[in-house]
Amino acid sequence: MARRPPIIMLTRRTLFASATAALAAPALLARTPDPIVELEERTFRFFWDTTDARTGLAPDRWPTPSFASIAAIGFALTAYPIGVVNGWVNREAARDRTLATLRFLWDLPQGPAATGVAGHKGFFYHFLDMTRGHRFARCELSTIDTALLMAGVLFAGTWFDRADSAEREIRELADRLYARVDWRWAQDRADDPRLSMGWHPETGFIARRWNGYTEAMLLYVLALGSPSHAVGADAWTAWCATYPDSWRGQGTARHLAGAPHFWHQYSHVWIDFRGIRDAAMRDAGFDYFENSRRATRAQRDYAIRNPGGWAGYGENVWGLTACDGPGDLVVTAGGRERRIGSYGARGPVGFPDGQDDGTLAATAVAASLPFAPELVEPALATIRQRYGAAVWSRYGFLDSFHPTLTDPRLPVRKGRVHAGLCWVDDDYLGIDQGPIVAMIENARSGLVWSAMRDRADIRRGLRRAGFTGGWLS
Repeated sequence: MARRPPIIMLTRRTLFASATAALAAPALLARTPDPIVELEERTFRFFWDTTDARTGLAPDRWPTPSFASIAAIGFALTAYPIGVVNGWVNREAARDRTLATLRFLWDLPQGPAATGVAGHKGFFYHFLDMTRGHRFARCELSTIDTALLMAGVLFAGTWFDRADSAEREIRELADRLYARVDWRWAQDRADDPRLSMGWHPETGFIARRWNGYTEAMLLYVLALGSPSHAVGADAWTAWCATYPDSWRGQGTARHLAGAPHFWHQYSHVWIDFRGIRDAAMRDAGFDYFENSRRATRAQRDYAIRNPGGWAGYGENVWGLTACDGPGDLVVTAGGRERRIGSYGARGPVGFPDGQDDGTLAATAVAASLPFAPELVEPALATIRQRYGAAVWSRYGFLDSFHPTLTDPRLPVRKGRVHAGLCWVDDDYLGIDQGPIVAMIENARSGLVWSAMRDRADIRRGLRRAGFTGGWLS
């Protein structure tokens, strides 16, 4: 499933040698190559430079003018402490930016009206206008994007731990914002404990539920751990009920699969799944972190096989996830007529939600650094070396590229075809930049993971979901 609707333009080493080794929660990377640190810093600066310092509203994309994305705000709040510990911004500046963001979010109007509000029942609309912070157009009240926002809010409320009044207010606002979200309200059906994907004031709840293995693990952990509106453990049981349809691979390659790779990354930005297991993973014999490691290897293996015959794919050029595309065109490639899309979720064909139109995204690679550095590091180096300044710019890798498209005469709707090289997007996307900076830092120091392990609500949510072992013991 794509993370959002199509763009609304305003004119959106192995760490483990085996599954057994994964269960021991191995050490983090002892040293990260300088190019990785450079990528982390550039990606951090995307959030620091493009987010409104007065409101904390983070743009969905840049430089194309856009609305704010509440998920991007969650990633921005996560990025600020990373900038502090690396010396890219001082603590006072990060504190002030964070406090302004939380104050603005808390003060935004909530209610059931279709306009003039930012959310309802503690949830926020997927997109907000960049000036007032009110609902943008007719977008949905998003359960998953609210969860991504709240994860960033809670991380900020944990990391800023000093006794001064500003940091104390950050902690208080973080707790209040989280406690205000009425997760139970999103369980709108008495016969189904799963959470709806969202709500529109015009039409009510979205019929589709969050179930089966996706990025929404985070959503359920937050809903289960709520101090005020917690859902019951049966929500996690129902969520896991469709797991049998998602298994792919055999032996040490067997894993819960999801084609767009962000499914395997988003929840891991804030929750350290190493060494802890719920009932499904106890039966499988490994944890969700190992699952993402296997999924990362499966992505790379798919690129090596390259069943679609796309140009450029190989052991060091891969990365299928939700990202921008050149925009609804038909081309002839590899002797076949191909249809290539705009924004959408991409992934290996044969996996749940799998579709591959030859468009690759660096975020699928870079945000997998903790899982498989021996695959990620050479891939990032190869992509940067092979495609150079076409894909690498002010804030790191531009959102996506398409190695098969090399003719500048192609009628692309977005981005640019560099003659003889590839098509490259002309935007950075907040929800693709966020996992890069956070997961690089998790690989380097475990910063986000260690902070979130200290939160009683996160521990409570995991325990209610049936997780045991590891740091939860």
